[in-house]
Amino acid sequence: MLPAVRITHVESFRLPLPGAEPPFAWRRGLLGSSPDGHAAVLRIGADDGASGVALATRPGMAAAVEDAVDRVLREALTGRDPRQREFLWHHMWELDRTEEFPLPLLGLVDIALWDLAGRRSGQSAWQVLGGFRTKIPAYASTATFRDLDEYLDVATQCLELGYQAIKLHAWGDARRDAELGHKLRAHVGDGVPLMYDGSAGFDLPDAVYLGRALHDAGFLWYEEPMREFNVTAYGQLARSVRIPLLVAETSDGAHMNTADFIAAGAATFGVRASATMRAGITGAMRTAHLADAYRLRAEVLGDEIPSRHLAMAISNTTYYESLITANPVRRRPEVDADGFVHAPTGPGIALPAGLDYPSALEPYVET
Repeated sequence: MLPAVRITHVESFRLPLPGAEPPFAWRRGLLGSSPDGHAAVLRIGADDGASGVALATRPGMAAAVEDAVDRVLREALTGRDPRQREFLWHHMWELDRTEEFPLPLLGLVDIALWDLAGRRSGQSAWQVLGGFRTKIPAYASTATFRDLDEYLDVATQCLELGYQAIKLHAWGDARRDAELGHKLRAHVGDGVPLMYDGSAGFDLPDAVYLGRALHDAGFLWYEEPMREFNVTAYGQLARSVRIPLLVAETSDGAHMNTADFIAAGAATFGVRASATMRAGITGAMRTAHLADAYRLRAEVLGDEIPSRHLAMAISNTTYYESLITANPVRRRPEVDADGFVHAPTGPGIALPAGLDYPSALEPYVET
């Protein structure tokens, strides 16, 4: 029998989080990049000396994590076995029933426990998960730029820097975005995969119009054109356009909600997998396995460090999403000159370098 291991401390750290420089925009109606603020790190430690961390960077999360730790999480987790990640994942859902945690907070405990598991075993989290690949191509995922000419300029730079595909976040105007899609296709040629993310900017009629235009321009997938509250509307969209849909990114309920999109026939390309938006590493893997059962893709969201581990562990994912928010374009440091992201090599998951961490967190920072 394995010796007993118990969680002994659950704590939060607040640290400064610089705003993007230069600031960037999203589609009309949405706020742009956040100004200077604060992030939170959750740390969970056990009586055998092992510990793990998870970073929360969404606006307002520093205060939310501090409050959750002090009111709920410290008492709920202390004395539990950190190796029982499955039990603790279900336990967080039980707590959520009355707490209604913000989506990025719901999976934070799970991320920290997977980090702890990797550090205890001396392996990266993607290896503990089983591992599928050691590198994956990256696509350039744009912020919203000023005009057509700037988008085309940014696209040229992205391809010259090695990115293997491009996803547009455009203006949120169906006619104007359709024109951009056609002009971008003509600019890059037929050999470059293109995708479009609507950031929930449209109603059903405009989503149908734009989806048909993007299909004509040969786009690979069409992502979140509408709010994801109404699965029936997405089913109608899927029946009205020929472009494959990538869905279930921001809706609550992890794999349980994803299942409704699949059952409605709305996930014609696939679904989103995310540690931040799908209840941690465990929720993201459940989502990926669900999609795989239906022979669908589970495309990993965002370029946070947990996303790198998911991209190496999930078999049915295609690309790594790399945000491009400035012109001139700067290739992200994890993307190589050929447009690939390679598997992390350190133990656990790690915290990103470049933030002003207290000394207690420095051993967890990626090197």
